[in-house]
Amino acid sequence: MITPPYLQKGDTVAIVATARKNVDDNLKPTIDLLHSWGLEVVIGSTIGLDLNQLAGTDEQRAADFQHQMDNPNIKAIWCARGGYGTVRIIDLLDFTKFKQHPKWIVGFSDVTVLHNHLNTMGYKSIHGTMPVSVEKTAPESISSLRTALFGDPLQYKIDPFPMNRFGKATGELVGGNLSILYSLMGSKSAIDCTDKILFIEDLDEYLYHIDRMMMNLKRNGCLESIKGIIVGGMTKMKDNDIPWGKDANQIIQDVTQKYNIPVLYNFPAGHVHDNRALIMGNIVSMDVNENCNTVVFK
Repeated sequence: MITPPYLQKGDTVAIVATARKNVDDNLKPTIDLLHSWGLEVVIGSTIGLDLNQLAGTDEQRAADFQHQMDNPNIKAIWCARGGYGTVRIIDLLDFTKFKQHPKWIVGFSDVTVLHNHLNTMGYKSIHGTMPVSVEKTAPESISSLRTALFGDPLQYKIDPFPMNRFGKATGELVGGNLSILYSLMGSKSAIDCTDKILFIEDLDEYLYHIDRMMMNLKRNGCLESIKGIIVGGMTKMKDNDIPWGKDANQIIQDVTQKYNIPVLYNFPAGHVHDNRALIMGNIVSMDVNENCNTVVFK
């Protein structure tokens, strides 16, 4: 996997909208944060565009992202927010100049489309908090993002969780939002799970949808070929009038119980207040035991 150059003081970060619109004047805290890190900021042309739910047309969102990718002075592209819509522009993008001058693509949730597509191309990216959340997210979300962007050592110690399955594993980290992973299966943006460590998280899904998506991963052979699973936030799950009978973590446990791999639950990443940065495509070592769980980025 190719690592884009880590940021240095004086570098420029572009903020763009690939999916849901961002029409509120809410980026000053993010701009101030980046300036405090010694970075310059460019606001993309999609910020402020308003087309129903989306930040402009597909062509407008693709053109903005393309412009930031093609500009060698832009060293990172930070997606303003998630929602839905990134998949509508992924096939409009030309990564030729990106390959000549790789840069960090940052975000989570719907940005999983970009993380997975970049992974298939052989490039690392950063799953982390987004500009609209800077003022509300935990300090650890911010500090871990800075650590990832500037190339400092990144590792986490996570408290024990009753459902954890003990074990050790080392492999390339892939994944992201479970709904997006599910939607990309069978496309050219689908990740190869072989010998990987899979990270999953989700928000606002019916519990039977979680079961459906996990069964899809199983039937696609993804779960049989991975080395371990890291489960992030399973946030604001919904149930039907007739309950499904298991919560999201129990569904994951049920579908994965036949595989002899470590599973780390309740990892602070995803649609949670404490959304730690993850370098997708990076080699990580996970150690899950009864005392202390660690995830170390190599």
